[in-house]
Amino acid sequence: MNLYRRILKFARPHQKYIYASLFFNILYSVFQIASLGTILPVLGMLFGSVKMDADLKEPVYDGHISSFFGYLKEYSYYFIQSEVNQRGALTVLAWLCVITAFTFLLRNIFRYFGAYLLIFYRVGVTKDLRSAMYNKVLALPVSFFTEQRKGDMMSRMSNDVGEVENNILGSLVDLINSPFMLISTLVTLFYLSPQLTLFSLIVLPVMGALISVIGKSLKKDSHEAQHELGNIFSIVDETLKSAKIIKIFNAEKLLSKRFTASMTKWINNSVSLGRKKELASPMSEFLGAVTFLIITWYGGKEIIVNHSIRPEDFLVFLGIFFQILPPIKSLSSSISNVQKAEASLVRVMEILDADVRVDEIANPVPIHDLKSEINFRNVGFYYNQDRTIIKNFDLIIGKGKTVALVGQSGSGKTTIANLLARFYDVTEGSIEIDGENIKNLNLKDYRSLLGMVTQESVLFNDSVYNNIAMGKENATQEEVIAAAKIANAHQFIESLPNGYNTNIGDDGNKLSGGQKQRVSIARAVLKNPPIMILDEATSALDTESERYVQDALEKMMENRTSLVIAHRLSTIQKADHIVVMEKGDIIEQGSHNELMAINGTYRKLVELQNFD
Repeated sequence: MNLYRRILKFARPHQKYIYASLFFNILYSVFQIASLGTILPVLGMLFGSVKMDADLKEPVYDGHISSFFGYLKEYSYYFIQSEVNQRGALTVLAWLCVITAFTFLLRNIFRYFGAYLLIFYRVGVTKDLRSAMYNKVLALPVSFFTEQRKGDMMSRMSNDVGEVENNILGSLVDLINSPFMLISTLVTLFYLSPQLTLFSLIVLPVMGALISVIGKSLKKDSHEAQHELGNIFSIVDETLKSAKIIKIFNAEKLLSKRFTASMTKWINNSVSLGRKKELASPMSEFLGAVTFLIITWYGGKEIIVNHSIRPEDFLVFLGIFFQILPPIKSLSSSISNVQKAEASLVRVMEILDADVRVDEIANPVPIHDLKSEINFRNVGFYYNQDRTIIKNFDLIIGKGKTVALVGQSGSGKTTIANLLARFYDVTEGSIEIDGENIKNLNLKDYRSLLGMVTQESVLFNDSVYNNIAMGKENATQEEVIAAAKIANAHQFIESLPNGYNTNIGDDGNKLSGGQKQRVSIARAVLKNPPIMILDEATSALDTESERYVQDALEKMMENRTSLVIAHRLSTIQKADHIVVMEKGDIIEQGSHNELMAINGTYRKLVELQNFD
C-alpha cells in the first residue's frame, strides 16, 4: 500500500484534473441509468405492460419519505399513460425517443470530457515521474552505475514508467468511478426489486476470489517479463557499442543466441501474462451472463406464477442490470491491471529509493578555493573486506604542484582519482582539503573546484560550442574560443562545416580521438578549476594527436594543482612528484630523476616503454 501512496504523491499537483474527470464520469454514470429510464417504460407500453386506460387516477403522495420513490414511479406511469391517451402512442414514443437520444448525447459528452481531462492528469504525472527518475539518476553516485546495466535503466525509465501510466494511473479513475456506478446501479435495482437484486450479488464474491488469484499470478509474471525486457535492452545497448569487436571476432552468432534466448524468456513470460490477463475479462463476463440468466428465470417465475412483479418493472430491471456488468468488468480489469503493473512500480521505486551513498552532512562546510594542500591520510578503500583496493595510502599534494600516479593496471590509480573527486567515499582514513575532511564539505562547492579529463572523452550529441560551454554557466563566446585555443582545438574547430556550431554526433563520433580529447580539455580549461584530475588523458591517442593534446595539457596545468594518472611515462617526467603504485600500495615516490636513480620499479617501467 505504501507504493500506491508514493505514486499518489505524484498525482497531487494534478488532482484538479482527477476531480474534474471524476465529476464528468459521475454525470456519465447518472445519465447512463437515465437514458434507459426514458425508453424502457415505453417499450413496456408497446408490449402491453402499460394499459391505455381512459379512467386514470392520479396517484397521491402520503407524505412519508419511505413512499416517495414509489409515488415517483407511480406518477411517471400515470404521466406516460395520460400522454398516450391524449396524444397517441406513436407521438409519445417519438418524443421519448428524442429525449432518450438527448440523454445519450449528454452521457457521451460527459464521457468524453471525463476521458479528455484524464489525459492531462496521466501525462502530467508521467512527466513528473520520469523527471524524478532522471534527477535521481543525476544525483546517484558513480558506484551505482557500476552495479546496474544501462539497458535495464533505460527499460525502467521507458517501459516500466509506461506500465505505471497505462495500468495504474489509467485505472485510478475506474477504481473510483466503477464502485460509484456499481453502487448507484445496485440501489436502483434494489428499488425495483430486492429479490431479483440479491441474485446479482451471488456472482460477486466468486468473481472477486477468481480475479484475486489471477491478479497475484499476473504480478509475478509481470515482474519476470519486465526484468527480461531490461536484459534485452542491455544486449542491444552492448551490441550497438561493440559493432567493430563483434564483427572482427565473428561473434554475430554468439550475440544472436544471447538475444534469442533472452527474447524467448520474455516471450514466454509475456504470453503467460497476456493469457492470464485476457482470462480475467471473459471469466467475469461468463459469470455475469450466468447471473443474468438466473435472474431472467427467477423474474419470469415471479411474473408468470406469483404475479409479484410487473412486466414493465422487470423490463426496466433487465435493462439496468445490463449496466451493472460494465462497471464490474471495468473494476475487475482495473484491479488486474494494477496488480500487473505493481512489478513495474517496484522497479521504478527502486531507482527513486536508491541509496545516495555519497551524501552531505547536515551542515556542510562551504569551500571556494584551495589555499594550501590536498592531504591523503592513511586512506583505505574496499568494496568488501576480502577485496581491498587501496590501503595505507598517504600523500600530500601542495597547491600548484603536479603529482603523477603510475603503475600497472589494477594498482589503484584511478580509484585514487575517484576518491579525490568523491565519486566514492573512503573506507578508512580521510582526504583533507586545507585540513578539512572532504566529507564535511559542501559537495557542490567542492566539485566546483575540480576539473577532469579522462581517457575516454565524454561528449554529448550537441554542437562543439555547447560541449565546451558546459564547463561554465553563462560563458561568453570569447571565453569559449579562448579555452579552445589553449586546448589546441580552435584551428580544427574552425575547419568544421559549421565551425563551433557543428553537431559532433552521438558521443562525438564525428570527431577523431585527438579532436574529442581536445574538446574535453577545452571544457575543463573553461571551467578553470584550481584542482585538475587527468586520468590517462593521452593513452588512447596516436603520436601526432598526443603531441597536440600533451601541449594543451601542459598549458592547462600551469599554476594549477594537478593529479595525473599516466600510462605513457614520457608525459609525466616534468611532474613535481611521481608516485609508483602496486596493488593499492605506494612502493616508490619522488621526482623522475630520483626514481631513475633508485633503479627500482619506476626505472624498469620507463626502460620497458623506451624499449617498446
